[in-house]
Amino acid sequence: MSLTDAASKTPRSTSAAPRRTELAAFLKARRARVTPEDVGMPPGLRRRTPGLRREEVAQLAGVGVTWYTWLEQGRPINASEQVITSIARTLKLGAVEMAHLFRLAGLEPLQQSADDCPFVPELQGVLDALSPLPTAVSNSRYDILRWNSAYEALFPGLLLGPGRRNSLWATATFPECCNAFVNRDQELPRMIAVLRAGYGRHVGEPYWEDFIRDLLAASPDFARLWAQQDVAAFSIRQKVFRHAAVGEMRLSAANFGVTGVPEARMVVYTPMDEESRERIAWLMANPGLPVVDHVHPPTAGTGLSR
Repeated sequence: MSLTDAASKTPRSTSAAPRRTELAAFLKARRARVTPEDVGMPPGLRRRTPGLRREEVAQLAGVGVTWYTWLEQGRPINASEQVITSIARTLKLGAVEMAHLFRLAGLEPLQQSADDCPFVPELQGVLDALSPLPTAVSNSRYDILRWNSAYEALFPGLLLGPGRRNSLWATATFPECCNAFVNRDQELPRMIAVLRAGYGRHVGEPYWEDFIRDLLAASPDFARLWAQQDVAAFSIRQKVFRHAAVGEMRLSAANFGVTGVPEARMVVYTPMDEESRERIAWLMANPGLPVVDHVHPPTAGTGLSR
């Protein structure tokens, strides 16, 4: 091996050593928390530790005892995404703990679906307190995770209708006659550029790849704009929406990071004029009104985008 090769490998192995040590300590601590009863096993006798034994974790996770022992000892071995996921489930890790385990194992954390995202009740309280400002929490893929009553009054078709609960999907695929976005042509390119910036952190992940593939097939506009390779960050934007019951509403959309929910952001819509404010208030006082004034056949998309 040349001196160049040796120099290139030394920093990598040196930086990996603390991570492996931390991984070993984390696995041991979490293994001690899980009792045999937690996983449906008899407690047994003469246990020296309160939690599971290494061989029990290995058996439940479907991996070799020696391999798992080496992992807990911090030895330089590689672990696949499937194996780490199986170990995480065996140890009954929460979403944040699982993401931490993935990073310690040198893997990218799995992107969670909207329904699986960790969410604390206190954050829902913040959303509710912001009403009558329409407010929602989304991830970097535009999945809508939680929302308040004002948001639901403004976008009921997006939340309650068939299909994906995803604002970009609705914006890109809903037909123009049913699309609530009046200035869609200005905002869709920006949304797709922001999506690509997020995609750069998740290239190759099945959930992301499936989402991109489905959008490419469903929306020629998305396919055209995606091919431009533009990237952008979230920023304050002016958006115009329409609702069949009240007409157009002009809103300013501001994004804020959400602590404790990976890659999540809170988007708060503020009416830009008194007329828009009054129309949102009226929609909240009269929930359940149809977003559009016509009906499509079952095969066509209907509802509302963001």
